[in-house]
Amino acid sequence: MHQTGMAVAKKQGRNRRGLLSSHNVIQGYGLARYLGRSVIVQPMELSLVDHWICGAETALRTLSGGSRADRPTPRPEGSPAAELDAAEKRLAGALMRVNHVGEVCAQALYQAQAAATSSPELKAQMAQAAREEVDHLAWTEERLAELGDRPSLLNPLWYGGAFLIGLAAGRLGDRVSLGFVVETERQVGRHLESHLERLPAGDAASRAIVAQMRTDEAEHAQAAQAAGGIDLPAPVRGAMRLAAKVMTGTAHYL
Repeated sequence: MHQTGMAVAKKQGRNRRGLLSSHNVIQGYGLARYLGRSVIVQPMELSLVDHWICGAETALRTLSGGSRADRPTPRPEGSPAAELDAAEKRLAGALMRVNHVGEVCAQALYQAQAAATSSPELKAQMAQAAREEVDHLAWTEERLAELGDRPSLLNPLWYGGAFLIGLAAGRLGDRVSLGFVVETERQVGRHLESHLERLPAGDAASRAIVAQMRTDEAEHAQAAQAAGGIDLPAPVRGAMRLAAKVMTGTAHYL
């Protein structure tokens, strides 16, 4: 099946770079289509250089603002959203910028943790969560543009720092890595709850996005816990809260 799948991929005109897309690499699978039929390509052995190339591709796509969502942007139901005044737009823009930074960090964390594990099942779980986080990334980018605001100027710094943290968590073992996901998503959920309270009352568009993000983050936490994530020690949880506070406080303005 492996040889057949690779032959089909070659016949279809897909080059090696195409098979090394970030999602395929995380899961270790490629998918080719030939005469309308799907052919599963068995896991590929990637070199260290391949992994770095794919990681660089993901980082560039995340930081360049070119993310595309698989799901449509959540929209408020009912009557059209109220017009925001200048102060409300500034507040909404700052809060959505912070949320966008969180999604930039999420991409780095999941990529690093997927790279650190040898478990195909955990790689697949991280890949699924990362895909949903791409939706969040695209939604917040879109909303920032609608508000006439911009992403954080420090996104490369946030991405790099989050990648190193995710790699460190992954090196401590799968259960610790999953526990890190659980705690991260719980803290993100509380953070999103606070944004729902702080967003302008008339900003239904931002509220719809944040509400869906909150739902997805809760599901990620539940999935990681069900997969065997452990409870992190209190000092570690406290350090994570402190780091998040520094990041969100800075991203509010920068």
